[in-house]
Formats: sequence, structure tokens, C-alpha cells
Amino acid sequence: MTDGLDRRTVLVTGGTGGLGRHVVRAFVEAGSRVHVPVLDPSEIDGVTELLGAASDRVKFHPEADLTNPEVVGRVIRASHTSRQDGEGVRGPDIVLNLAGGFAMGKVEDTDPSTWSRMLAMNATTAFLTARAAFPAMKERGWGRIVNVSAFPAVRGGAAGLSAYGAAKAAVLNLTQTLAREGVGHGITANAILPSTIDTPGNRSAMPDADTSTWVPPQEIAGVCVFLAGSRARVVNGATLTLTLGGG
Repeated sequence: MTDGLDRRTVLVTGGTGGLGRHVVRAFVEAGSRVHVPVLDPSEIDGVTELLGAASDRVKFHPEADLTNPEVVGRVIRASHTSRQDGEGVRGPDIVLNLAGGFAMGKVEDTDPSTWSRMLAMNATTAFLTARAAFPAMKERGWGRIVNVSAFPAVRGGAAGLSAYGAAKAAVLNLTQTLAREGVGHGITANAILPSTIDTPGNRSAMPDADTSTWVPPQEIAGVCVFLAGSRARVVNGATLTLTLGGG
């Protein structure tokens, strides 16, 4: 079941990452045309290998620094598919903001550059992408935005995650604002909060961890596909925690 996604254009930021490549594959399998901004071109091969022949449904946008408003605007304008019902409307139907970064550190140990970097990588990228995509979604009368937040955002913070937690809280607040501003325009915005994702990178970083409660990226991708489809039109401003172990 494609849930109408075979007629949609999707932008996936962070689409070459451990989670992102599975989200890209899920939308390709649903029939969507997928656009992926790329900062490090060496990461493209991992996605194309995963997709195989289906990689021709993905367009990569190189040198895409998503903290730069001009670059974001360029990527958004290029992320479209000419079709009878949307020709001339430049921008994706669906935006999944998966791009981000992680850093640990108590407040007293966090230098300003780390604080700024966490806000830029997690919150600014989501803000700029949504900001650039919103006008075309409003003109089209339909749109879906899915952002990635984190558990500290709904727990009032977490010791040792000062900058990261603050950035993800900003993402959650942005999501709820977008949800309210999209009412009446056919646009929904929701946030997912995965616990530890079972990716090769996380397994390498935590070789002694119990992975039995880690969330498979394929299952997260399935949630993203649902939130982007027509069946989820009444889901707006939601915060979905995705975990196998209670977070």
C-alpha cells in the first residue's frame, strides 16, 4: 500500500546516515521520488548499495550545507517533480528532517562552540528546511513535515546533555509551531523521539552495550512513511516516542 506516496516528492535531510538511508529506501519502495542533500559525497555509495537498481529514484544534492539559508533554498527549489497537479510549484511535498549531531557535556564543561554547533546541526537545519519548504506546501494545499527530537526534550533536560538536549527541545517546539501554522493549509508537522537506534555507528561506539532494546532503523522508517501518508492526516503536532525499552 503506497498511501498516495507514489505521487509525492520527498526531501530527506541526513538521508545518507544510519537511519536516513533506511528512510530513503522506505519512501522509494512506496513509489516516491526522493531528494537527499549531501555534505560528504563519500556517504552516497552506502545509500546506492542499499537501494540497488532503485537508486535511480533518488537525486542527491551535493555540497549541501543545511545551516546556510541560501543553500537550503537552492535544495528546496530543486526538490520537485513536474506533474500535472503541481507543475510550477517548486518544493517537496514531504520533508523529513533527520540531519543532526550529538555531543555530551555538562553545562560547566560545554564550551560555546559546542553549544552553537549542536543548535546549528539539530535545530537550525530543521528550521531553515521547514521555512523554505512551507510556502510551496501552502500553495499546493498539502504537506508533511517530520522532525527528529530526543527524550531530553520531553523530560525537562538531561544531566550531561546540555547543548544536545536544548537543541532537541528547540526542534520539538518548532514542530509544534509548524503544526499550528499549517492548520488550514493541509500541512501537518510531527516529531519522532527514537531511543538508541540500532545502527553500525552506534554498535561501533558502544560495543559492550545491550542492544536488545535498541530500535531497528527500518521500524522508524515505517513510522515516517505512516506520518507522511494520507491516513495520518489527523495526526498533527504529535510527539511519538519510539522505543523497545521504555526510553
